[in-house]
Amino acid sequence: MTDHVEKVDARGLSCPQPVMLASQAINRMGKGVVEVLADSGTARDNVLRLAQNHGWKVSIEEPDEGNFRLILKK
Repeated sequence: MTDHVEKVDARGLSCPQPVMLASQAINRMGKGVVEVLADSGTARDNVLRLAQNHGWKVSIEEPDEGNFRLILKK
């Protein structure tokens, strides 16, 4: 069985928008996988904290310099 992946593209958005979109996605999902795309270190750090505070495991990839893919799993 493949997990559904909820994707959130927060590139180009200023805080607190990336955190708000990520929060909505993790609340909708409850568990599973949420992929968040961000293009600032601040958004990366804030989404990381949000996810960890809600019990989600987070891995971070940096496919291009300054762009981040956060994979949230629960």
